[in-house]
Amino acid sequence: MEAIADVRRTPADWEEPLARVGLVAKGVSYVLVGALAAGVAAGVGGSTTSRQGALHQLAGNLFGEVVLVLLVAGFAAYALWRIAQAVQDDEWTKRLGYLGRAAIYASLTFSAAKILAGAGGGSQNAKTHRTTAVVLGWPGGREIVIAGGLAAIGVGLWNLYRGVTRKFEDKWRGHSDAGSAVGVVGHVARFVVFALIGIFAIRAAVDYDAKQAVGLDGALQKLAHASYGSVLLGLTAAGLVAYGLYCFVDARYRDVTR
Repeated sequence: MEAIADVRRTPADWEEPLARVGLVAKGVSYVLVGALAAGVAAGVGGSTTSRQGALHQLAGNLFGEVVLVLLVAGFAAYALWRIAQAVQDDEWTKRLGYLGRAAIYASLTFSAAKILAGAGGGSQNAKTHRTTAVVLGWPGGREIVIAGGLAAIGVGLWNLYRGVTRKFEDKWRGHSDAGSAVGVVGHVARFVVFALIGIFAIRAAVDYDAKQAVGLDGALQKLAHASYGSVLLGLTAAGLVAYGLYCFVDARYRDVTR
């Protein structure tokens, strides 16, 4: 029988450090969001927020600003790694996925840099309301918003599938029982958040009310205001912290060619 060729590419010398630094930065951002939401759930103050909002809370003291500088470098590294993957991959669907992730982390890099420069950062919820209002005003705007909501739910379901089946381990060189556990919990938490974002986007389109749409901070606020809100928010917050910890494990074991 003819042997199956190993189609994995060989990364450039600079690509692996970019990937690992970027994954650590990604993990830190999720731990920050989860920790802030956990504080709200426990009744010790603060507010639920997006990753941009969590970055803004770091500003104002020397330690926080040092962390922000490191996160700017980490987010930029993550974006460059994803761009490198897009350039080198032959499948256009994967290329689009890589470029989409690169765009998200380029935006986070820009947001963190603006905060460092003292330009501030607004609520993701408010930005979501403005964007949704603009899109609803377009021809076919309702359908576009519904499609975006369905896409968010699809991303959530993909995270649920990856978590429950532990598909994320397929990209690891090695194994970590603790890493697998936080990976499962973290992916399930991401499913909850993306599903809420998608559901409320669809509701905004159906009701023709942009204020129904939510970002990450808004999704966490919806949990906080639901029945048993503190419990639901606390569980989701713990899950987001777990996802951040999973990113640290991913940075250790990830095969960056995949």
